[in-house]
Amino acid sequence: MKLKLDENIPAELLDDLREAGHEVDSVREEGLAGAPDPVVLEQARAEGRVLLTLDKGIGDLRAYPPGRFAGIVLLRPPSSGRGATLTFARKHVPSLLAQSLSGRLVVVTERGLRWR
Repeated sequence: MKLKLDENIPAELLDDLREAGHEVDSVREEGLAGAPDPVVLEQARAEGRVLLTLDKGIGDLRAYPPGRFAGIVLLRPPSSGRGATLTFARKHVPSLLAQSLSGRLVVVTERGLRWR
């Protein structure tokens, strides 16, 4: 799967996903750190990549209709911090990536997945 990690996703997840055989790049690697959400989303759309993010603003269906994108995954870990985010992502992302994400927004919480 082709993925793009937003700047708020720990870099260790990038390595995990590459080792699992996914084609992954990151906002940081591309020099887009600090870029506005529309710029990041447009880059992901142009490349046909699913965007993984912690940014709640990207989950705004009116501003960013999911049907325009290869997929958007909004991770909502129960606690903040790099370690907690990485643990949460490692627990939930692998099984999520086995599903079709095209044109969908998926909000991932401890209680489960919400598909939009």
